[in-house]
Amino acid sequence: MENNLIYSSSPHIKAKRTTRNIMIDVCIALIPATVMGIVYFGAYALLLVALSVLSAVAGEYIYLLIMKKPLREITREFDFSSVVSGMLIGITIGTNYPWYSPIFGSLFAVIVVKMLFGGTGKNVVNPAIAGRVFMFISFQWAVGAWLLPNLGSVYGETVISSATAVVDTSSGIVPKLSVLDMLLGTGMQGCIGETCKLALLAGGIYLAVRKVINLIFPLIYIALEGLTTVAIYGIDFALFLPSILSGGLILGAIFMATDYTTTPNTRLGNIIYFIALGILTAVLRFATNMETVSFAILLMNLTVPLIDKFILNRPFGYKKQIKTKGENK
Repeated sequence: MENNLIYSSSPHIKAKRTTRNIMIDVCIALIPATVMGIVYFGAYALLLVALSVLSAVAGEYIYLLIMKKPLREITREFDFSSVVSGMLIGITIGTNYPWYSPIFGSLFAVIVVKMLFGGTGKNVVNPAIAGRVFMFISFQWAVGAWLLPNLGSVYGETVISSATAVVDTSSGIVPKLSVLDMLLGTGMQGCIGETCKLALLAGGIYLAVRKVINLIFPLIYIALEGLTTVAIYGIDFALFLPSILSGGLILGAIFMATDYTTTPNTRLGNIIYFIALGILTAVLRFATNMETVSFAILLMNLTVPLIDKFILNRPFGYKKQIKTKGENK
């Protein structure tokens, strides 16, 4: 009798959902925030995002061609992950950055952070986060002046600040805006894609409906950041909404902190991860008086192997062994 069994390593689950499908969904979810960023900041914002995406895709193709992979095979296996990285890098910088900065950031993210470690799913940290931090360090001179949106701006053209719009009512660095202004992004300086929170939330809801992400985890991150900020300033609940609606918290929580590769494998591990993210972000914001979402996520990415080492899924059918009296410990 012929043996028809096929031996292979895990996982053994097959599904219609592929990496390409997931990445396309993320691209779709990023469109509202990207469009609003272009509306608010103009044609230069479109140029930065376009250069970022093109550089990310080109970087992946060039690397694989250098590794002598056939062009047809590269195109057939293209999973849009580099497009996602490019879009995220493009919208997480401000229009105060030089036009060539997203090119360097995207190439660093795709080639150094992703491809050199083995490609999609093998990266240790989130490529887009690493690319943004790389640009932040490389173009530090550009970080000091954040432009306000052209639409609905009532505060002038430029705000000099060491951070994007991280609200600190005790220092008065950022103009006091209404909740509606913070949701819509009108009159709030910052990066291209982080200003309009409604657009980011719409993208997050889309990903949740498509079952790409579990919206509970980003909400844990956002809520813990707000509550920690409230506690730091002496239980001042007036700071809760300004804290969670300012800076890149919602963008980072929905689109970067939820990356499959750089988050724990267990539900409990994810709960611990996102709680720690919220607390760490608030503490770093308070300590540095600047936006620290990218740095917090980057640091927590490095803790994921440790979390997965100590928090494991129980095997199917597992039953805890009950020790009898007198049994050796």
